[in-house]
Amino acid sequence: MRTPVSLVCLAGLFSISVLAENWPQWRGPSLDGVSGEKDLPVHWSTTENIAWRLAMPSKSGSTPIIWGDSIFLNVAEGGNLYLWRVDKATGAPVWKKLVASGDYAINKQNMSSPSPVTDGEHAFVMTGVGVMKGFDFAGNELWARDLQKEYGKFGFNWGYGSSPLLYEDSLYVQVLHGMKTTDPSYLLRIDKKTGKNVWRVERPTDAVREAHDSYRTPALVKNAGRVEIVVANGDGVFAHDPATGKELWRARGLNPDANTAYRVVASVLVLGAMVYVPSRVKPMIAFRTGGSGDVTESAKAWTFDNGPDVPTPTTDGKYLYIVNDQGIVWCLDAQTGKEIWGRQRIKTGTYSASPVLADGKIYATSEDGVTTVFTAGPKFETLAENDLDGYTLSSPAISGGHIYIRTTQFLYSIGK
Repeated sequence: MRTPVSLVCLAGLFSISVLAENWPQWRGPSLDGVSGEKDLPVHWSTTENIAWRLAMPSKSGSTPIIWGDSIFLNVAEGGNLYLWRVDKATGAPVWKKLVASGDYAINKQNMSSPSPVTDGEHAFVMTGVGVMKGFDFAGNELWARDLQKEYGKFGFNWGYGSSPLLYEDSLYVQVLHGMKTTDPSYLLRIDKKTGKNVWRVERPTDAVREAHDSYRTPALVKNAGRVEIVVANGDGVFAHDPATGKELWRARGLNPDANTAYRVVASVLVLGAMVYVPSRVKPMIAFRTGGSGDVTESAKAWTFDNGPDVPTPTTDGKYLYIVNDQGIVWCLDAQTGKEIWGRQRIKTGTYSASPVLADGKIYATSEDGVTTVFTAGPKFETLAENDLDGYTLSSPAISGGHIYIRTTQFLYSIGK
């Protein structure tokens, strides 16, 4: 019997779609900077291995978010903040929706830094000015919030930069601040359909001055039948019950010298029952989850004194990979913290984007737009250095055999 050509084509398309992962949140499908895709590009330039590029109006720390044939971008332009939907195949904008006005720049970032999130039917975006909105894929606005109007002005020294965490039917949004305000820090659970609070809990802390300020994104722990929403500032790390917002446990030790200039940026990384909590380089601490009360000593697994400041680490389940702000790389045993190799230099520059891991390789992008590709595993080897010649704060995203990198000038789709 002959199989109709149309069915063969459909089967081929289906197999491709199965292999093409979405990148629905800042740290990807598993919230750890890891993609399961294979045969990704290793070499590229501004003219080589580029499927398309889309002009960007400004810089942004926001990562492209991808679902199916759609890419979502948080974009600052002309003093306003927009959510863009872009066609993944062609790079053409599908729509641009105004989210908020009042964009401003402070140091490296502007108010488009938080990455959007999507559930495959809706896209949700937070801005640095506190306005948050939900849209469907057709661009219809579903709801809007203004957290600064509701709960007081943000008190961050360098502007708000945390992305929402999407889990099941809710968005989890942290406002952990205190450098420029005496208003309380808080954590929100927001119903994704209505935009209304399921709960709001305040976050009292003993942090000093700038150590209140956390630019991290909330983390999700699912282990042994228990779910925890984990947030952290410069004082410690805290786990909350997603159903009620109640604090389950807390651990201290991130700022042992009570440094008053101790804002924290790199997010918490989760692997099974372990959370890896960077501080401001020293220390980075691994804690076991699932406890109750103050678990500072009882849950501590190991510490490391060469953690990152801005880039969030990644892990393949066995090894933990750290790229620091100067482009120095370490590989640790994820369970014990033992150094497998360390102090390896990748392309000289400053690194703010977080590394991503796929197909046994790690992609680390510098602020100069150079992505170094090196091997994951117990042996370090640089495979390529790829220059896009543009200022880059945004972390790479991976979907459909392509790598998406956003510079100040362009969003690039890298691949065939």
